[in-house]
Amino acid sequence: MKKDYISWKLMASYLLIIFLMLMSSSANGQSPCGNDLCVVQYNAEWNAEKSVDWLGKLSDCSTKFIDIASDTKAAGAYKIVVVPTIVIYNGGEEIHRFQANIMMEMEATQKEVQDKIDEILMEDF
Repeated sequence: MKKDYISWKLMASYLLIIFLMLMSSSANGQSPCGNDLCVVQYNAEWNAEKSVDWLGKLSDCSTKFIDIASDTKAAGAYKIVVVPTIVIYNGGEEIHRFQANIMMEMEATQKEVQDKIDEILMEDF
């Protein structure tokens, strides 16, 4: 009888761990702007002079800016290791990521990002 109790307790512990892992992993890779085609620039207040100024000029998508200095959980949740970082999301999932170089300057151009957006739109048809 005691052996059955221990196996049920162990089984319940495993199920709880699996449940918690599923709940925590569901937030990873999720878009901070819903299910739309969206381009997000992650940067920090202290790196504002190297911020991408052409983000609002992109077409056929929404844009968002997240300051990881004020939103301290964003860097970990979206795996931001260098700023600025530009991430394209579609359907709630990350599609492509452009990261700054070692000097914290974005090397990707507006045309490169727009071309990737256009490519994503064409794949949806």
